[in-house]
Amino acid sequence: MKEHGADIGNKKAVYAELENVWVGYYNKWVLKSIYLKCYQGEIFGIVGPNGGGKSTLLKVILGLVRPQKGVVKLFGHRPDKHSRLEVGYLPQISKADRSFPVTALDVVLMGLYNRIGFFKRPGSKSKEVAMEMLARINMAEHAEKPFGMLSGGQQQRVHIARALASKPKLLVLDEPSTGVDSVAQEDFYELLAKFRDEMNISHADRIACLNLEIHYHGEPDSCFEPEIMQKVYGKNLNIMVHDSRCATCSLKKHEHND
Repeated sequence: MKEHGADIGNKKAVYAELENVWVGYYNKWVLKSIYLKCYQGEIFGIVGPNGGGKSTLLKVILGLVRPQKGVVKLFGHRPDKHSRLEVGYLPQISKADRSFPVTALDVVLMGLYNRIGFFKRPGSKSKEVAMEMLARINMAEHAEKPFGMLSGGQQQRVHIARALASKPKLLVLDEPSTGVDSVAQEDFYELLAKFRDEMNISHADRIACLNLEIHYHGEPDSCFEPEIMQKVYGKNLNIMVHDSRCATCSLKKHEHND
């Protein structure tokens, strides 16, 4: 039972909901019969191979791609420009043009343009908000540096500050760890965990395994069943799972406790 985007049964708001969604390009389906719900206070992961439909699915949720079949709701209503104001979106990040004259502060301010207007100059209040976000990601000292001269990990931090600048209800990240090394990836996900804790969000992780259609939807630990992995990624797949005996993980935990 639900009402106005809220699931009455578990008392959590449904922020995004897809019912029997189909999307196709050039007479070929890229998403087939998608059903899922994303709840308030939940970290929801979508995994799958390249070309499996992950980016398309996120664009459907945001209302940037309209499905041929099915129903899409964002905060209980059809996605539109008003509901998208409540979403922080981090698209796939390509390498920046190092000659483009924009600073890290300018990039974060771009996250506020939907609210202040594209043709209005950011005022002192907007700059104060942007600097606050840079400070929270430990990048305040780089505010006036050219964005293109920052490292991949630093650019990633600035992009997350941009996505969070408008204080969105929902944060949508499209392959945020692509293009940076493993150390920067770990740093990035620790940063997300920090924001989750600061915002008092419970860690309710669920995973959807997607390759044109959803082959698994539930707790992360159960998605590694061989039958599920073969459906999503194909055969001849090697899986590495980290646990408490992993030397790298144990060393990292020890360093954080020092």
